[in-house]
Amino acid sequence: MPPITAVRNAAVPLRSVALILVSMFCFALVDALAKSVALAYPANEVTFFRMVFGLLPAVAVCLRGKPLIERLRHMDVRGQTLRALTLLGASGLFFAGLPYVPLSEAVAIVYSETLLVIILAPLLLKETLKPRDALAAAVGFVGVLFVVRPDGSHSSWVGPVLLISSAFFGALSIIQIKRIRATDDSGTTVLYFTVIGTIVTVASLFFAWRTPSIQALAVMALLGGFATAGQLLMTMAFRQADAGALAPYNYTSIVWAALFGYIVWDETIGSMSLLGIALIVGSSIAVAVRGKQTEGPLV
Repeated sequence: MPPITAVRNAAVPLRSVALILVSMFCFALVDALAKSVALAYPANEVTFFRMVFGLLPAVAVCLRGKPLIERLRHMDVRGQTLRALTLLGASGLFFAGLPYVPLSEAVAIVYSETLLVIILAPLLLKETLKPRDALAAAVGFVGVLFVVRPDGSHSSWVGPVLLISSAFFGALSIIQIKRIRATDDSGTTVLYFTVIGTIVTVASLFFAWRTPSIQALAVMALLGGFATAGQLLMTMAFRQADAGALAPYNYTSIVWAALFGYIVWDETIGSMSLLGIALIVGSSIAVAVRGKQTEGPLV
């Protein structure tokens, strides 16, 4: 699942469009691979392997440009730690909720993190809540209700609650990235998140662990590789174009999720869920293209 960032609009280079589309495809693959193993393995274990197999690519990226020691010496440790922990919570809760909800619906629910930022930013960042943003958030949350269907049509509330919690932690990570010093580059941010995530999830393995098969281990290795590739491709796209202009392309991952869900698990999207997804996507894009600025792309 990719994080969403909103900044000012600008003309979109075709190369950036291509990069963000490939990035979203990578994230959709990550979601599908995660669901395939989350059905059989604990969420903390899936998160652990996602981090471990993402370490090497993250280190490789940080070896380019400024020396790694210099990057770490000037890093905003407190800000990066808070950001890493909130994003780790979002990832773990997302993996935990996947077995209970169709893939496309799970991805759509988590995308509501953009709308939660609108509500949390005035409280945590002292930003002004604009009426248009409040209206967009309200429309998006109606869409969330359509997807989770509080009339009881979901066989279990566990999945929707976990996924909404994931969106909440994702929103906190978006807000936290705005507090991190601008001198912390994206490569350092990715590496620090991966290291912190590995340390935390290693400790969690004492509480829940199932020895993975060779096949499951290979799937989780692919999961970690595609997750890091998606982050890096998204970062490259954001360096060349404003994320607000790229926002509509972020949601192609829902299309891929629906396709993978149908092919692999025979999942279909009901009319109410489809309407809810449309409301979530539409309201999130409306907020993004309005030009709300952030300090930079979230990775």
